[in-house]
Amino acid sequence: MAKKESRFEIVFKDGAQLKDDGLRQILVDTETGVNYLVWKSGYAGGITPLLDSDGKVIVTDIG
Repeated sequence: MAKKESRFEIVFKDGAQLKDDGLRQILVDTETGVNYLVWKSGYAGGITPLLDSDGKVIVTDIG
């Protein structure tokens, strides 16, 4: 069975999920290049697109 390609690539990881400050990751969508901040702590978590100082979505060139 062929391994399925993951759509998201982890480009940054810091912390630990079970610590008080949680686990922080930056993911890049390999199809669109959009960067996302993911935060997880215990049973809670959240995800949001990363924005630059002008409020525009940060996009990584994946070409």
